[in-house]
Amino acid sequence: MSAQSAKRPLQILIEGANLPGATFCEHQHVHVGVQCRSEAVDLVPGDARVAAFEFEVDVLSSPDGSWDFRGPYVHGKRGERFVYLTWGEVRDGTFSMFRRAKLMLDDVPDTAVRAVVARVDLTDECGMPRCARLMAPALEWS
Repeated sequence: MSAQSAKRPLQILIEGANLPGATFCEHQHVHVGVQCRSEAVDLVPGDARVAAFEFEVDVLSSPDGSWDFRGPYVHGKRGERFVYLTWGEVRDGTFSMFRRAKLMLDDVPDTAVRAVVARVDLTDECGMPRCARLMAPALEWS
């Protein structure tokens, strides 16, 4: 990302497709959400057609000239910042997480100035909710 100011907002839209379904192993009522601080928010059922999450992060210039990301949706230490997509089971209005996927913010294209879109295939090759660090072709930033 090219430095234009010391701090600026970046709008992130995550577009998830190919959701794995509402059942996973022993889990029923599977949902996916984006993690804000320690909570999964904007939950979408695992059998939905699509899942979309939109939020803002702050982009700050670091002393070494690189970018750093901050905000309630950002996790990890400097140089390794990421956003979590959190999978869990919803029972009686309570969300219980069972796996997460990382979208690394260092992978955001340098051309992103005000907004970026992450397109995510939410089901892995075995038909399970995608987890761990996501990379192409499962994740494409634009």
